[in-house]
Amino acid sequence: MESKMIFCEMEDMHLLPIYATTLGYWEHQEEMTRPAGFPDYQLHQVLSGKGEVKIRGKSYIAGAGDLFFLYPDDPHSYAPLSREWELAWISFNGREAAQMLLYAGIRESGVGRLRAEPVLSPLAEMLTLSSGNEHQDNLERAKLLYALLLDLKRSLLPAANEDNDLERMKPVLQYIELHLHRPLLLKELAEVAAVSPQYLCRLFQRTVRERPMAYINRQRVSRSKQLMFSSRGQRIYEIAQRAGFENVSYFCAVFKRITGMQPEEWRGLHGLD
Repeated sequence: MESKMIFCEMEDMHLLPIYATTLGYWEHQEEMTRPAGFPDYQLHQVLSGKGEVKIRGKSYIAGAGDLFFLYPDDPHSYAPLSREWELAWISFNGREAAQMLLYAGIRESGVGRLRAEPVLSPLAEMLTLSSGNEHQDNLERAKLLYALLLDLKRSLLPAANEDNDLERMKPVLQYIELHLHRPLLLKELAEVAAVSPQYLCRLFQRTVRERPMAYINRQRVSRSKQLMFSSRGQRIYEIAQRAGFENVSYFCAVFKRITGMQPEEWRGLHGLD
């Protein structure tokens, strides 16, 4: 493939939750310096060669199989370290762009590594579409961009420390699942992971993005939904107790906060009353 750059005309694309603004492919990426950053989100995939990426003064090496992400307006620069540095890239924006990246585990500008090195298939497909700015082409790019960001969640390797955190959390999450029906104390969960309660809270925030009790309540609400399906004759207070809530009023408050409705409303909505 020859080097190319495709500009996606905006028109009414900004009404979409996410859309491409530019994309391209470079047989060799030259040095790029942006002290004021770039106005859109950017994703670059390194196909071959090696380069140095600097973001807010921090330096990364990006080689084949690596991605680097740039959030809007983050000062950065990148330059080749090898004779050829082959990149495919896309710039994008939209009201859901940050949330889509967060879903994939990307919270800030930086470098990540893919489980497999070939170019991300939605990005490859976008690069083979017409280079024109027809409305239909831009809609197709928006669909492919959405698929690309969804795929990132399973395509990206976790960082080494994140991988260790997940391994440490597995027995805790399994313990919670087995003991949802009874009170669970933070100290008790910390002992399962062999860490302090304070450190366990940090592990929860890093891995499941929630505080321990918020996670437990969400699991208990999910359990209560299963029970409302499988035990249709039971009263709400019985469902609450079996799901691990000691107080039915607290159960109803948590259920509404998470689902937006009371348990009885949810049960009626699904024809389970």
